[in-house]
Amino acid sequence: MTTPTIAEAARLFAAKTLSPRELVRDCLDRAERLNPVIHAFIRFTREAALAAAAESEARWMKGEQRGPLDGIPIAHKDIYETAGVVTTGHSRVLLHHVPQEDAATVRQWKAAGAVSLGKLATHEFAWGGPSFDLPWPPARNPWDITRFTGGSSSGTGAAVAAGVILGGTGSDTGGSIRMPAALCGTAGIKPTYGLCSRAGVLPLAQSLDTTGPLAWTVEDCALLLQAMAGHDPADPSSADRSAPDLLGGLRDGVKGLRIGVIRHFHETDMPVSAGMQAAIDTAAAALREAGAEVGEARLPSLQAFNAAGWIILAAEAYAVHEAWLRTRYRDYGEFLRERLAVAATLSAADYIQAQRRRRELTDAVTEQMRHFDILLTAGSPGEARPIEQMTKWGSFEGPNFTIPFNLTGQPGVVVTAGFGQGGLPLGIQIIGRVFEDAMALRVGHALETVLGLRGQRPKLPA
Repeated sequence: MTTPTIAEAARLFAAKTLSPRELVRDCLDRAERLNPVIHAFIRFTREAALAAAAESEARWMKGEQRGPLDGIPIAHKDIYETAGVVTTGHSRVLLHHVPQEDAATVRQWKAAGAVSLGKLATHEFAWGGPSFDLPWPPARNPWDITRFTGGSSSGTGAAVAAGVILGGTGSDTGGSIRMPAALCGTAGIKPTYGLCSRAGVLPLAQSLDTTGPLAWTVEDCALLLQAMAGHDPADPSSADRSAPDLLGGLRDGVKGLRIGVIRHFHETDMPVSAGMQAAIDTAAAALREAGAEVGEARLPSLQAFNAAGWIILAAEAYAVHEAWLRTRYRDYGEFLRERLAVAATLSAADYIQAQRRRRELTDAVTEQMRHFDILLTAGSPGEARPIEQMTKWGSFEGPNFTIPFNLTGQPGVVVTAGFGQGGLPLGIQIIGRVFEDAMALRVGHALETVLGLRGQRPKLPA
């Protein structure tokens, strides 16, 4: 079976040429068959999924479907709490943790009719990985199983790329939606901070954490995000505003939009691979050809954003885990416990100064956004690296391209803009203004359309 997109599946359901039960069963069968290779799932919920698919099929047959997500096979990163289903954070610390309630966004997708196939691999508590000393192995990149998946939403990126789910939840504190999307060749969006609820999602760093989707196309991300956006009083960080219309202007194109390429990020501050540079140049040229005005944006250095961002992330992560670290230190994997041990050395002054610097950096980006509607840069330094090369200090070896926009809270969409060495995907970032998620999705969809790369999937066993 060629995996359809969410939008395609909804059309097939409506035409009654595909049924939710057929699609869910086929995805489940393939997921279970491939999982010993890609390790995307840490548990399946087969019986519940098939029952939900049957209910969805009945709704479609009666014309009572709940919308385009009804009957769509999805799965949840294992930091999203799921009622009656173990939620571990991919850690021994929560090995037997069975929540009584669903996370808010799990409820929202369930209400839209989406069918969960199970729980997906992550890095331990969304920071400690890829680690080989945990109860489950790290997820593998379907384009080359010797390669890294790129960030803590690793199982989601792998499962979407492999076509065993049509979309899934991720979280993004320093890039953990956008980096798996970039390296696994999917689409993904880190929404504006506060757009989607984090209630019921295991925290990492409270002032940076965001929840959002990964899927095969930007259109599918928009469909998923539309169903999870909106105010939630149970989340203190939730923005008290109505959910935006993320679909109405999706096909409006880029004519007249001002695109600022942050060249110094990927050419000087952290030079990218030749393939990534070519992908960025191709994307900029395609946007210009489609009618956008493309110029050069100047921000503070990538190193400045990373210095502030990693101090804030580390300090807030330590605050989350301090009590467990004192009593269950050895239950953590080596990667996470040693990162958290270093975080314990940070002082209140370090944290306050980093937050002060954050305000200055955010102001600088806000000023630059007066001249541009969208910013464009790399999603990663290049093609996915071999997973064995990823070390516990890898996050600190060089600045990443994603954490600047966790600091500012802006939405960031990743799309595949080419393929590099070994046929590995290359993902670029499209950054919008705060709460202009619809604009970032619109540009991402336009770029995806003109580049025409969504027909190419990793070669895996049938």
